[in-house]
Amino acid sequence: MDFRFQAIAAGGACKQDADALLVLMVGDAALPAADAALKAALDAAVSRGDFSSKPGRCLGLHAVPGMKAPRLVLAAARAGQRGIKAGLASALGAIKSLGVTRLAVWVVGAPTDAALAETITSAVGDAVYLYTHTKPSAGEPSRLAKVVLLGDKSCGAVAEVGLKRGAAVLIGTNLARELANRPGNHCTPTDLADEVRKLGRGSGLKVDVLERKDCEKLGMGSFLSVSRGSHEPPKFIVARWQGAGKGDAPVVLVGKGITFDTGGISLKPAAEMDEMKYDMGGAASVIGTLAAVAAMKARVNLVALIPTCENMPGGAATKPGDVVTSLSGQTIEILNTDAEGRLILCDALTYAERFKPAAVVDIATLTGACVVALGHVRSGLFTPDDQLADQLLAAGEAALDPAWRMPVDDEYDDALKSNFADMANVGPRSGGAITAAMFLKRFAGKFRWAHLDVAGTAWKSGAAKGGTGRPVGLLTHFVLAQAKD
Repeated sequence: MDFRFQAIAAGGACKQDADALLVLMVGDAALPAADAALKAALDAAVSRGDFSSKPGRCLGLHAVPGMKAPRLVLAAARAGQRGIKAGLASALGAIKSLGVTRLAVWVVGAPTDAALAETITSAVGDAVYLYTHTKPSAGEPSRLAKVVLLGDKSCGAVAEVGLKRGAAVLIGTNLARELANRPGNHCTPTDLADEVRKLGRGSGLKVDVLERKDCEKLGMGSFLSVSRGSHEPPKFIVARWQGAGKGDAPVVLVGKGITFDTGGISLKPAAEMDEMKYDMGGAASVIGTLAAVAAMKARVNLVALIPTCENMPGGAATKPGDVVTSLSGQTIEILNTDAEGRLILCDALTYAERFKPAAVVDIATLTGACVVALGHVRSGLFTPDDQLADQLLAAGEAALDPAWRMPVDDEYDDALKSNFADMANVGPRSGGAITAAMFLKRFAGKFRWAHLDVAGTAWKSGAAKGGTGRPVGLLTHFVLAQAKD
C-alpha cells in the first residue's frame, strides 16, 4: 500500500484526480466556503436528512457537480484519534468493494499531524485485510493501492512522518495477523521458524534457530517440558536487528509461541479449543514488530526471542506434579500443564540476560484471568519499573493500542509456594493474571522488565473471529522511542 501526503490550497479537494474522495467531518466542523462544490453537496445531503454530524454516519454520492473524483464519501466522526479511526472504518467499509484503486482523504476539524496520518494507515489496513491462506474462496482482495492524505502545505513534514511510521506498523500488523490466523497445521513451530528466516533474508535480520538438542545442552528444562507430548519439534528462535552501534544495549522482546494449546494433560474443554491456534499471538506480534522496525530502518538494536512449540497430551507429556529445572537453575512444580506459557517464557527470560539488554518486554496470550479483568480493549501491563511502565503506556496510547498497568506487589508471590520445588507454576484462581506475572518476575531480576498479557486483545472471537495484530503498534512505538533518531 502506497501512502502519500499532498498539499492542497482552498478548494483543492474538489480538484483531486482520484477514484474517490473521502471527506471525514470531525465533531461539528464546517467545510471552508472556498470548497463550494463540496459544501453544496453536504448542505443538500443534510437538508434531505441523508447525512448528519452524528458519529458513524456515512453517505456515498456519485458524479457531484464541480468535483473531479467520480465518487464522494461523506463520513462523520467524534473528536480524538479513536473517534476518527471509527469514522474512517465506517467510510472505508463502504468504499473497499467499489473497485477504488486511488483514494484521497481529507479530514476536516482535526489537525493534519503525524497521529492523524498514522490513524489513517491503521484504518485502511483493517479495512482491506483479507485472509486467503487456507480460504482461496474468501473473495476478491481490495484493489485499493494508493491513499493520499490531503492537507495544508505546512502540515506536510509531520504528516509524512506519521504515514511512514504507520505504513511500517501496518506491514508488521498484517504479518502478525496473518501468522495468527493460520491453523495449527499450517503454522507449526517449524513453519514459524521458517517465516522468521524468510523475514530475515528480506530485511537484514540475523536469525538463529536453536533445535531441541541445543536447548537440552543449554538446560532449558522448563521450555522443553511443554513440548514433550507433541510430535512437532520445538524451536527457540533468536532474531536480531542491529540498527545502532555494537555497544548499544538492545531492547529484547520475548514472544510466547505456543502454536497450538490443548492444555496438555490438563486438557481444555472442546468448546472453542480451535481458538488455541492464537496462543502464539505474542510470538506473532514480536515477528510483526521486527518487520516494522526493519521497514523503518530504525537506529536501534532489537533482539527477538521466540520459544515455540505445541502443548499436547501423550504418553511422554509432562504430568501434573512433575518437577522440572529451568535454565536459571530454579525448579518448578507443574501443578497445571495448561499454564504452559510461563514455562516457555521463563527460560527465554533467562536466555535474554546474555544480551545485557536495556529492557526486556515479554508478550503472551497468557491468562484467561486477564480477559476477565480487562476485557478486549486494553492489554494487561505488569512491571515493577515505573519509567518502563510509563513508556509502554504512552506507546500504547500513541498507537491506539492501549494497555492498563496491573499490580505486582510482593505479597502476590506467596501464592506460588511449593512443598516440592522452588515454586509452583500456578497459584489459586483469584488474581491469576497477577500470579502469572509474578512467576515471570522471578526470572527477570537482572534487567528492566515488563510483561504484556494480550489474551484479550490479540484476537477476536465470534462472527469477527480472527487475529488483530496487536500489540504490534504498541511495541513498534516503544522500540522506535528508544532509537537514536
